[in-house]
Amino acid sequence: MSEFSDSEAPFQFSIVTAVYNVARYLDDFIESIEGQTFPRDRFEVIAVDHGSTDESLAMLRAWEMRRPDLVTVIAQDNAGRAAARNAGSNVARAPWVTFPQPDDVIGPGYLAQVATFLEENDPPSLIATHPLILDRINGTVTDTHPLRRRFQHGVRTRDIGRYPDHFHESVVDTFFLTNRLRGEGIRFDANVGPSFEDGYFCAQYLLQSERPVIGFLPGAHYHRRIRTDSISSPQSALAHPHRYTRVLRHGFLNLLTQASVSTGRRHAPEWLQNLVLYELSWYFTSRDADAGAVAEANEEASDEIHGLMAEILGFISKHTIASFSVRPVTPSWRDFLCRAYEPGEWRATFGHVSRLDPDQRLVKITYRFTGEPPVEELLSGGEVVTPTHSKTRDIAYFGLVLMRERVLWLSASHSIRLRLDGRDVNLQFVIPKPNHTLQPGTINRNLGPRTAAAARKSARHHRTFTDRALLRLARTRLVRHFFGDAWVLMDRITDAGDNGERLFRYLRRSRRRINAWFVVEGGSPDWHRLRKQGYLRVVPHGSFRWKLLMANCRHLISSHVSPPIMRPPALKSIMEPSWRFTFLQHGVIHTNLSRWLNIKPIDLFITSSSQEYVSIAGDHTPYTFTTKEVRLTGLPRWDRLRKIAMKTPDERRDLILVMPTWRSGLVPMLMPKSQRRAIDPAFYTSEYATSWMNLLKSPELLEACAQQNLTIGFLPHPNVQPALSGMDLPPQVLPLTFADNDVQELFARSAVFVTDYSSVAFDVAYINRPVVYFQFDRDTFLGGEHHGRHGYFEYERDGFGPVARTLDEAIRVILDTIRAGRSPSPTYQARIDSAFPLRDGNCCKRVVDEIKQSTRRVHPAVAVIPIPTPLLSDRPLDDPSRIAHGTNVLEEAG
Repeated sequence: MSEFSDSEAPFQFSIVTAVYNVARYLDDFIESIEGQTFPRDRFEVIAVDHGSTDESLAMLRAWEMRRPDLVTVIAQDNAGRAAARNAGSNVARAPWVTFPQPDDVIGPGYLAQVATFLEENDPPSLIATHPLILDRINGTVTDTHPLRRRFQHGVRTRDIGRYPDHFHESVVDTFFLTNRLRGEGIRFDANVGPSFEDGYFCAQYLLQSERPVIGFLPGAHYHRRIRTDSISSPQSALAHPHRYTRVLRHGFLNLLTQASVSTGRRHAPEWLQNLVLYELSWYFTSRDADAGAVAEANEEASDEIHGLMAEILGFISKHTIASFSVRPVTPSWRDFLCRAYEPGEWRATFGHVSRLDPDQRLVKITYRFTGEPPVEELLSGGEVVTPTHSKTRDIAYFGLVLMRERVLWLSASHSIRLRLDGRDVNLQFVIPKPNHTLQPGTINRNLGPRTAAAARKSARHHRTFTDRALLRLARTRLVRHFFGDAWVLMDRITDAGDNGERLFRYLRRSRRRINAWFVVEGGSPDWHRLRKQGYLRVVPHGSFRWKLLMANCRHLISSHVSPPIMRPPALKSIMEPSWRFTFLQHGVIHTNLSRWLNIKPIDLFITSSSQEYVSIAGDHTPYTFTTKEVRLTGLPRWDRLRKIAMKTPDERRDLILVMPTWRSGLVPMLMPKSQRRAIDPAFYTSEYATSWMNLLKSPELLEACAQQNLTIGFLPHPNVQPALSGMDLPPQVLPLTFADNDVQELFARSAVFVTDYSSVAFDVAYINRPVVYFQFDRDTFLGGEHHGRHGYFEYERDGFGPVARTLDEAIRVILDTIRAGRSPSPTYQARIDSAFPLRDGNCCKRVVDEIKQSTRRVHPAVAVIPIPTPLLSDRPLDDPSRIAHGTNVLEEAG
């Protein structure tokens, strides 16, 4: 560990990598090291295996034997990644050291680019290379890292005292001066892991520099593999419990306190403030923040988080928060960081005029506030009025309501004024954005030679000749004869069979005057099925006919709200969508999906139970939707399900239907411009796959089924269906697919329905079938590792059957349910009857009536009559003690 000069060092670079169970990726990493164009005698590799249980250590030993001049392997017990990196750093022999992950890959000229930079420039404090994102499934590389902007202007150095937005927070793609690490005693600290270990190390290092300068090398490519099967990954770090307390206290707060003490100033250096804000932005924009693990854990944990947040924000200036532009954040994020932890009450200085419904002639205005609600006064045409639709939305993070937002819909036919606490509030169509730093591109876009008229002309000419010809054809009388004012219905792009198809069939059977068409991928099984059944109004998605249809679409109606459906990429250059969107849903919402759904431009939102309706449209819920958009009708597919169930006698109910939902950590993102997914090989060894396989292979369950003449059917979620063929199911278990089965027939045949969290349990309960919930991973599923978060629905209180947390318990309650017969117990039957008071076979009719009603203009005289806003009862956040008031938070923090 002695100090050395560059001339004395045997190498120029030391590569230190901490290895733990990455055997499946290690060959790629080794190949990228061996493939460097930089001379191999001028760098070393120190690989520290910290307790791998796979073949990782054996692979490293083989590499060391093959290349003893290059590779040194250290094996130690699993004391964590920080300890492994420190062990490797202790024996590094080069003046520059870097810490790549062993599941990542570096470009062939990686080290050569760094060496060239050092030859041509004065040594900076550290060197940052260009992080690119490596897809773990298909191997594609994209330049989509959130901090990619700093690499877009060639090789350069930046003094972060003058360029505070150029901070650096990663060690895997960074080179550090070895002597400085040792001289200042800078070490990796496990107390700030797993999410801030790198950022803390970088910040400690830069704080020791009198003039922190970073060299940015866009040509040195570091390929970061995005993984979800390791605690070291960014995704799993978001849901790790230590992130919320230890990282806040030992990471952010410790750094800011040190910097404040060393500089003698209240606020830390601006670059450090930006680094902490960058990390915090992932807290508050992650799915965890809504109602994740901490919100469920206990009140004490939530209070600790918010007390620490109040302390941290005391070291960060409002100017820095307002000017933060390192990554996109919502306006509410800036508002609550600036205002939510302050004493007293705060009201927004403007109301955001965000949306106009041209059919109903209603306009949407929102504003935020803290503390007690302001005295609100709306004037329309000079007269005080009440909004037609309104609600107060709770903005809650980690179990505490930090801020609230008023959502108002009122008539757009007269002038509008908004007064809060007796003061006029500015009404603005665009939320003001911070503009403290102007980039050259921003200047050119706003003040360049192109006028607004020229920009519009350019946009028109951006369309190709084919696009312009298509639009002209779409407006012709012949095309309008077929497609004019079309109602376009669909489920997924790739398949049908859900609420979209059911409503389409109803329209063609009972409401033929409505110009209804159905869209699905041409050549798909559902395409052939519908065409064979005589439905000629089925248009292939993406086809020329589909483009003509969409150019004349009046209503787009779907059970899904993914971007390829709502805003098809193939139409982006042709037209701006002008249709109204109706969200039929593909299940009953019972978890908190507000973060996912709030940004969707939904005009009509269909719900199916009273609790679901109130949880979305009601006051003090997290959704932005109001009584204007949300309607209670029931799911269109339930009309047919009810008929099938009524025709299915008990003796035909011979199926134990096992139907788990999916996990976002095991299924990759949608492939570009489609709804197709691929399965990660790690799926088959995951807790999810092994837990369900253990249930399906249970000897007790298989024996009971044989005695009762029952068959076990396994029907996983569509996102998991690609893995079905690779699962080793016992011969007594019937693998089921959506393509080859009528799912509603399966529901009707069920003697028992087994799921985890799937909303399909509502469908099965709708027809009085017994339900069992097997929730082996409940804490993680509802605590930050899936799209849904804990919502109004409590499984033990509201569920339609018993809840099991372990395999043995699941087997026991399934066997008990089988023995009890084919009907729910009285307790669960009462819950079913309460959840579905209207089971009359008229769901489709109600949905169509609401779609037609949604386009009727609301007369100004009617618009002043308010629609009552429902209130959800039995909600933990209704407890006034869980509503943040700035003085309380600050007093607890102090």
